[in-house]
Amino acid sequence: MSPSPSRAELLARLRQGRTWDVIIIGGGASGLGAAVDAAARGYATLLLERGDYACGTSSRSTKLIHGGVRYLRQGDLALVRHALLERSRLLTNAGHLVHARPFVIPAHNAMQRLFYGSGLKLYDLLAGASNLPSSRLLDRRQTLAALPGLRPQGISGGIEYWDGQFDDARLAIALMRTAGHLGATCLNYLPVGGLLKAGDKVCGVVAEDGESGESFELPARVVINATGVYADAVRRFEQAGAAPVLTPSQGIHLVLDAEFLPGETALLIPETADGRVMFAIPWLGKVLLGTTDTPRDDLPEEPQPFADEVDFLLQTAAGVLARAPQRSDVRSAFAGLRPLLHPEHQGQGGTASLSREHAVLVSPGGLVTVAGGKWTTYRLMAEQVVDRAAQVGGLAPVPCTTARLKLHASPGELLATGPGQAVRLHPELELSQDAVRFACRHEAARRIEDVLARRSRALFLDAAAAMACIDPVGAILAEELQWSAPQLAAMQARARQYAGQFRLG
Repeated sequence: MSPSPSRAELLARLRQGRTWDVIIIGGGASGLGAAVDAAARGYATLLLERGDYACGTSSRSTKLIHGGVRYLRQGDLALVRHALLERSRLLTNAGHLVHARPFVIPAHNAMQRLFYGSGLKLYDLLAGASNLPSSRLLDRRQTLAALPGLRPQGISGGIEYWDGQFDDARLAIALMRTAGHLGATCLNYLPVGGLLKAGDKVCGVVAEDGESGESFELPARVVINATGVYADAVRRFEQAGAAPVLTPSQGIHLVLDAEFLPGETALLIPETADGRVMFAIPWLGKVLLGTTDTPRDDLPEEPQPFADEVDFLLQTAAGVLARAPQRSDVRSAFAGLRPLLHPEHQGQGGTASLSREHAVLVSPGGLVTVAGGKWTTYRLMAEQVVDRAAQVGGLAPVPCTTARLKLHASPGELLATGPGQAVRLHPELELSQDAVRFACRHEAARRIEDVLARRSRALFLDAAAAMACIDPVGAILAEELQWSAPQLAAMQARARQYAGQFRLG
């Protein structure tokens, strides 16, 4: 396999002075989805990400491709129906990264079984022909057999249903590689610092290579703002006083060993003490516990779990699991910021009640912003924002083709580098020398944390084990990217600081 275009080759494309059809700001789910869609239509497409692909919210999700059971209670049936259709498409188009997973909701009495059972039958009906195995009622014995880690006291039965699970960061990398295969130019570590304007119209971006400092003025027929929780900040490049369209919320997850919930079935607690939903989900040999929903006024680049969020999840888990997890049992902890649409009326309700529905907005100067949404509906969001961008930019109308487009890049695809190279770097992790080299040559990994957090999921699964891999991963990247000794030392120090954020203090 020949290496993918190098960063130097991609940067050379920026110096050609061309006018791009579409420039996309943001390399998370919505931006990468838009890049795939635009490139598939034949538009000259450039995507710029200020950090690494999916380094923010898009790698910190609950790892579910789902219709959203909680939205049934909100009456958001259109969102659920669209999401269930997209779930089916992802299971078909990215089967190497998305798979079906059974979930069980425990019930403490017959009324709960009837209530949740009827709601999940509606979930089945909304999925229509694309439904996974239908939901079914379980008796007490079946419920405890499906969830051997469940605390048995008070359990009278349960309801089983099916949804999709995935690896979010790996799906992001698959989208990046698919976009590149279709002709898009995608660059990480290349932040946009402003917009180009011709009169009052947005006509491109000003960007800078985060590694060399080289600056670029890049003209485009239309610019798409797909920056997640930072969408309002980019909108203010054009209009300093633009009113916010987002109300950010923080969600955290804790990772435990599989012994806390053995087996293949996930647990859903539909209403916790404060009205939120809690999941305990088998994921890559561990159990993912989440999530919280905490409003935030600030937008830190590396959000950290709040102590009360950690305590809330551990206390809630202690009430439902046979073995109560302690802080010392947490292998990794991470937080993400959700880009929730701003409520219509200030002060009414909290972020837990806001829909993950998305919106496509066009500014007076023609900046096209996609806001809100969730991973499951990324493809639909991309279709709608590229449709609108094509109109704004006067591009030739081309139908969307991504509903049946297979995504590139299986995570098991490794570059053969000679005998003895597929050596695991840590006994607790599925991370080899081959995988590190592949990530650098084919997946645009530029830093140690790119490999440990997003090309592999080591930091999300076991932060201590991942920290032990910083030096060997750094040595391989130094060889691949020709780092000097001082550069390697700086990258290792940065990676240690980054990795420390995944460990509870």
